[in-house]
Amino acid sequence: MRNTHVAAVGAGLLLGVMALQGTAVAAAGDPEIRINPGNALPGSTVRVTTTACGPDVTYGKGESTVAGQFNMFGGDVKGVLAGEFQIPAEGASGTDTVTVKCPPRIKLTDTYEISEQQPNGAVHAGFGDAQDSDTQVAVGGALITAAAAGALYRMRRRSHGDARS
Repeated sequence: MRNTHVAAVGAGLLLGVMALQGTAVAAAGDPEIRINPGNALPGSTVRVTTTACGPDVTYGKGESTVAGQFNMFGGDVKGVLAGEFQIPAEGASGTDTVTVKCPPRIKLTDTYEISEQQPNGAVHAGFGDAQDSDTQVAVGGALITAAAAGALYRMRRRSHGDARS
């Protein structure tokens, strides 16, 4: 009886966590402002795009705390404004704030990191490539499913064992 309650609570928690992760991934999939790269080097070019200005807006202004002002124009995709600026080669490191303004009174702000030196090689922590998050999610889901199936098997086997004695 006690195992049944524990399994039910565990299954409920598992479903809740998986539902919250799905919502977070869906929300993270469409930010209003994108800064690429998110971790830039001094002297490199940073590209900023946004869809928050609306489909009819073809011009906006941007400003980087480190690099100054830049213009944003509409491109091939309707409703997407894009602009670029270059980080100064000397003296830039830490966090930079980018502000985008477009009519009618829309103002967006986001930050990104400026590294002091270029990273060398892959990250040596964790499992697999950092870009391969789909595989990691699939493996994690399979492990959770296997653990739940093992708990269910144990619970069912124990309940049949109690009925025979």
